[in-house]
Amino acid sequence: MIKIRKVSRQHLSGKSTVVALQDIDLEINAGEFLAIVGPSGSGKTTLLNLIGGLDTASEGSIEINGKNISSYNDKELSKYRNHSIGFIFQEFHLEPFLTVKDNVLLPTFFNHHDIGDDNRAEKLLEEVEIRNKSESKVNELSGGQKQRTAIARALINNPKILLADEPTGNLDIKTGKIIIDLLIALHKKHKTTLIIATHDEKIAKAAQRIIKITDGKIIK
Repeated sequence: MIKIRKVSRQHLSGKSTVVALQDIDLEINAGEFLAIVGPSGSGKTTLLNLIGGLDTASEGSIEINGKNISSYNDKELSKYRNHSIGFIFQEFHLEPFLTVKDNVLLPTFFNHHDIGDDNRAEKLLEEVEIRNKSESKVNELSGGQKQRTAIARALINNPKILLADEPTGNLDIKTGKIIIDLLIALHKKHKTTLIIATHDEKIAKAAQRIIKITDGKIIK
């Protein structure tokens, strides 16, 4: 499903060139649960951002179902992100003064929102066990409830790929385990390709496959 060939990503920091990723070769199967493990600054987030179309490679190609997204223009990347990708971030990135349900529905407004989306939002909130918070404002929620909201939002457009960047980073250990168990259950139910970037080896062990990144390179 995902083919990454000789991908590198560099950016300028002052007058210096920083190499975030170097010569990455990776294939990910449809429906796979993959963990990307490495310390902070190793390139995990950059790799997720490239797969998700939030960033573009300096060199190499990224193919999703045979289509090279590295050649997409901004409009094509926007469509790809909205239709094919669900994002879950460490910092949640929710709108604090909107309701839980409205946060879940936000991606649908870029994709011809209709009444079916409202029904799907309610169903997803039930799946992540916070339907009772549907009309609550996000700034009234706990960290775990915010991440559940973010997961429901990531799934609202039926994405083929779910990308989770340190999804338990702002949660306590107990809540973090609950969130990981929830992601695994949703992965199995929706058959979505799940890619988690983490520095936590315990989380990674739940995945079907682990790759390790250090200094922008995959360690064999």
